[in-house]
Amino acid sequence: MRPRAERGLVAAGTVHHVAWRAPDEATQAAWRSELADNGVSVTSVLDRQYFRSVYFREPGGTLLEIATDEPGFTADEPLLELGRALKLPPWLEPSREQIEAALPGLDLPSENNPRRSAP
Repeated sequence: MRPRAERGLVAAGTVHHVAWRAPDEATQAAWRSELADNGVSVTSVLDRQYFRSVYFREPGGTLLEIATDEPGFTADEPLLELGRALKLPPWLEPSREQIEAALPGLDLPSENNPRRSAP
């Protein structure tokens, strides 16, 4: 590590962040306490709608995350519907039109499509 080196840029081919999963909030809280007790600057618990996260940085600047499993991606839609509609957290809903306009179209398989493999 070179502490005085120029900081890198976030761009194609770089790591934005690394995330680890915590099975529950108690495990996440224990990790957060351990980090804070060892002088690491760690965020408060942030609600990300489908999970809760804490963030901190390693000495080189890479963002690290510890996220809970719960409540999970089926919190607002059934398992078999996952990925069929754009779901946004409340703080991004005001930008829905702009976000949708920037996304490529998707050709989702239908239930009657013979090319679709059976479950």
